[in-house]
Amino acid sequence: MNTMFFLSALLFGWLTYNCYYPIYRQPRLATFSFLVGWLTGELALHNIVLQAALVCLFIWSGSVAGFSGAIAFAIYVCSWVALTYFYLTGYRAKGAVHQSLTDALGEQYLDQISALDKSNLVDKPDYSQIKRPRKNIDPRVEVIKNLHFGHHRQKLDIYRHRLSQTSDNSHSNAEAALPVLLQIHGGAWTEKMGSKNEQAIPLMNHMALKHWVCVSIDYRLSPTATFPEHIIDCKEGLAWVKSHIHEYGGDPDFIVVTGGSAGGHLSSLVALTPNDPNFQPGFEDIDTSVQGAVPFYGVYDFTNQHGMQNNRGLMTILEASVLKKRHNEDRAAFEAASPLFRISHAAPPFLIIHGDKDTLVPVAEARMFAKTLEEVSDNPVAYAEIEGGQHAFDMFASVRSEYVKLGVAKFLVYLHAQHKTKAATNQSMATVTSSAPPQTQG
Repeated sequence: MNTMFFLSALLFGWLTYNCYYPIYRQPRLATFSFLVGWLTGELALHNIVLQAALVCLFIWSGSVAGFSGAIAFAIYVCSWVALTYFYLTGYRAKGAVHQSLTDALGEQYLDQISALDKSNLVDKPDYSQIKRPRKNIDPRVEVIKNLHFGHHRQKLDIYRHRLSQTSDNSHSNAEAALPVLLQIHGGAWTEKMGSKNEQAIPLMNHMALKHWVCVSIDYRLSPTATFPEHIIDCKEGLAWVKSHIHEYGGDPDFIVVTGGSAGGHLSSLVALTPNDPNFQPGFEDIDTSVQGAVPFYGVYDFTNQHGMQNNRGLMTILEASVLKKRHNEDRAAFEAASPLFRISHAAPPFLIIHGDKDTLVPVAEARMFAKTLEEVSDNPVAYAEIEGGQHAFDMFASVRSEYVKLGVAKFLVYLHAQHKTKAATNQSMATVTSSAPPQTQG
């Protein structure tokens, strides 16, 4: 038993070490490093409690003895100290997001938000959610599941505040329509790797409570699906929102798209390719522009032209399953699928979020994408690099993900405030023009 105690100390010690120094180079080991690092780091306090309970059990059973027992106990203590520090680094996410927003929007950006909208903003994490990270959906939020859209049995879910409903045909008044957040899930574009049912729940729950309408869509997945079928489905989801979201209280004229990992890639591509007929076969005449994008830890360059990928894992998936083409034989197809090659001055406002411990998608690629987009776009580009953030760090509530969520909410509310101001200005100009007396000749 003393040997088991020592081996358990080594295991938990390595799990803590992996939070600080994850594996990047070997695809399978990097995936394993991500999984255990994500669960250990974002649930740091829960892991400390678990380890402490295990140590007490070993001590109670008389298994802690001798020099090896002392060494094992010391490893546990070091692990607890390191995990506590890692947990505390989550508080730095607040400053990182705040700095990114002030850099992009200006120091006084919150002053451009109405007092009513500003009253909905929150600065402190919900510690009850952090304590119970899987209890994410507030009872005040209604979830309408599995509405059909598109031509391939796609489904979507709607999250909205129960008090936002007025009738089955709610919000015919455009002024009462609520802003919309469109969520695209990740999972390596691959079947059984991710779905609309479990991703971005904390963010959608939070925004629904702030009287946004949130829509989470699915799309065809590889290897059955071949790109661009994934993005076509996302565009079909957006087209459905434009046509039907008013029935659920949403404003079809204000939609921000978000998503993580593969969803970060697809949400960026949606935002950067409005009305591209190649991604809208059969519905080319539908406007697919959006008013902003918030990609989390997305893949922005399928070509890896700058050699930033840590291993060949991504390229293997793209060639064998997603595009089903060899990069060296059809580079143009990989460029067409990459947000990095779709940047233009007309890009909508972006908030790009990436963790600096991401083992699956290199943070350097996010930095490059943000820098390139900022240099070209006529609209604001904010980039928040989150210390200690692994891939998928926002899947459930932690100090880190909570502060990022609250920062994203500020960005979204700011964009909506700008939209309302512009709409009011346009309405005033139209009123003045229509009421002006006709000019006479001579």
